[in-house]
Amino acid sequence: MATFTMPSLGADMTAGTLLEWRVNPGDTVHRGDIMAVVDTDKSAIEVESFSDGVVQDIVVQPGQKVPVGTVLATLAASDGAGATDATTPAAVGPVTGAPVAAPGPASPTDGVRHASPVVRHVAGERGLDLAKIHGTGPGGAITRSDIEHVTPTPPAVQGRRARRRASPLARRMAAAAGLDIAAIPGTGRDGTVKADDVRRARVAAVTATPHAAEQAPRAASPQPTTSSTAAADHRHSMRQAIARLMTRSNAEIPHYFLTTTFDMTAAIDWLRERNADLPVPSRLLPAALLLKAAALAATNVDGINGEWRDEHYQRASSVNLGVVTSVRGGGLMVPVISDAETLPLPELMAGLRAAVERVRFGHLRASELTGATLTVTNLGDLGVESVYGVIFPPQVALVGFGAVMERPWAVDGLLGVRPIITATLAADHRASDGAVGARFLARIGRLMQKPGEL
Repeated sequence: MATFTMPSLGADMTAGTLLEWRVNPGDTVHRGDIMAVVDTDKSAIEVESFSDGVVQDIVVQPGQKVPVGTVLATLAASDGAGATDATTPAAVGPVTGAPVAAPGPASPTDGVRHASPVVRHVAGERGLDLAKIHGTGPGGAITRSDIEHVTPTPPAVQGRRARRRASPLARRMAAAAGLDIAAIPGTGRDGTVKADDVRRARVAAVTATPHAAEQAPRAASPQPTTSSTAAADHRHSMRQAIARLMTRSNAEIPHYFLTTTFDMTAAIDWLRERNADLPVPSRLLPAALLLKAAALAATNVDGINGEWRDEHYQRASSVNLGVVTSVRGGGLMVPVISDAETLPLPELMAGLRAAVERVRFGHLRASELTGATLTVTNLGDLGVESVYGVIFPPQVALVGFGAVMERPWAVDGLLGVRPIITATLAADHRASDGAVGARFLARIGRLMQKPGEL
């Protein structure tokens, strides 16, 4: 029997709120399938299963806030012993006979057990009835390809069966305003409901209500929960979470800081030549070179890439870069690019673009927020010349890059104007010292002089 627990999505996270389940008792899940959506102080995160099995018991219901490590659901082995047909009593509740929550409204996938939770989720969004779709996978399983070739049910027919795409902020705002998210037209990608859509719907709802102006004072509660206050509360929670983590970092970690500058002429020239004939989505940005150089340098210099645990430095076997990314409306999140030192530059650039996009649209998964061994922050696009960061515990270093700026620079005794960048390092004195940090920054500078080898 395996357990699915509330994950820790950051050093500052002690508890999370279960927003919704993407699976039901009796569903077969595989490693990587989305099982639930969890709300943290920073965002709503999709949480994957870390093992294969059959969902036996839903322990925590949506809306409950529980500590990290709390069992949310139990899974049985999927070798046949636990894969009981959903129509039998054994699949309704746990094998111990403990009571279970009453079943919710029927979904378009009820009664279908030959589809993964991912396939069910996509089918629900398209308003498709899996019972009417022929599966071409092993054992008649319905694959994603099967549902993508089916014409979706028209919106007028599917009604509310499909779960509406919406950003986490839009969902909070709609709930606070008492609006049905499924009835709000979305103007985002693929019809995603955005915060602005909720604001417009709220204004329209008030306008359409007879005598709204007279009714509003009587209907107001002592503690009004408008869309603006909901958004403000979320921003406040995020700022508090960041403040707690940074306060802990400053209190526990003996920081030291180093800075250096290096010439970006070779890198800029190489990028210009490489990108000349490529479409915009395929072009590399200087950020990709900087991330790759930082990852490679971290593999050559000990004391930078790893964690401080149990009063010892533990060096990581690979470089998982956490990339500090700003969130719309304020705040920060740190998606992770795993094995960055091994990724070709185009893959690293694609991973960076995808991570930033998912942060901005609130589509991150739990696995994309955990496991960072070294963090990079880059404020160059905002014109900042240098940035001195605070280490994310239990990591032992944070690298900062500023903007590429034209400055006087001497080469072979001749003074000229060159594109220059400032790199900084915040490091943990328990794991390394200034000499180690200096070698690390120098290594990045040398790598940037040979961009074609990155």
